[in-house]
Amino acid sequence: MTQPRLAEQTESGRMYARVAGGVATVPSITTVLGCAANDLGGWHGWLAAQAVIGDDRLPGALGSPSRMKTVARDAAGAAERYRDRAAERGDRVHDYCEQVALEAMGLPHERQRAREILATHREDAYAARFDEWWQLYSPKPLAAEITVWNHTVGYAGTLDLVAEIAGKVCLIDYKTKATDRNGRVKSLDPKVVTQLVAGLKAEEQLVDAESGEWEPWRFGQADLLLGVAVGTTEVVAQQAIPEVLEAHWRKFCALQRVWTHERRLAGAGAQLRPVPPPPAS
Repeated sequence: MTQPRLAEQTESGRMYARVAGGVATVPSITTVLGCAANDLGGWHGWLAAQAVIGDDRLPGALGSPSRMKTVARDAAGAAERYRDRAAERGDRVHDYCEQVALEAMGLPHERQRAREILATHREDAYAARFDEWWQLYSPKPLAAEITVWNHTVGYAGTLDLVAEIAGKVCLIDYKTKATDRNGRVKSLDPKVVTQLVAGLKAEEQLVDAESGEWEPWRFGQADLLLGVAVGTTEVVAQQAIPEVLEAHWRKFCALQRVWTHERRLAGAGAQLRPVPPPPAS
């Protein structure tokens, strides 16, 4: 993932500071969301199996335990390699989306540079579909890649876009998604709603990272929360249903408490000790 100006990667996940070069004190929204249970065992196993099947060394490794171990060891990292490639692709797509917004706002931008980088990786279809979506929905950007902070709960994050669409103020989060066998972009995970709600509940927004200047959050009364799935065949926007927002907010607050206690326990040292048998009576 891209690293916002005030964010840094730590042993406790990505965390935010109040000023550039300052001490990171609160977790990012995505770090908090990472505390939720997420069973990916089946997916990891499937990717590992696919890596073994597709390994050119497999025919020559049959009958050789040492060679098979090498193939298996490399296949075991398939999920991590897939995750890293997806994250890098997501960064490139997000960068292009940001540059489009900056251009629309009349601010300095590098849209052409971002488009060329996508083309270099044969990913320019993402940009083409996004351009079609941008023209169809006609968003008027109010802020792009804006960092927000919540003191009460204790977290910070960076929102992809705040824009006005058809007279409605929208908080928008982009998700780069693959395409299914029917040529449709894959569905968004409901946790995007939790992520958007956390953004909505921010208390401050960053004005200047170098000076550490913040101001009250101006979009806490946004009309719509939109998850936007960006694919190579289409871009699909989905609204977070208002009736579930409170439940998602409570879930996020609970996860933040989990993160806090996990961090506290991680620094507590040994948490179990041996108990000798009682003395003989």
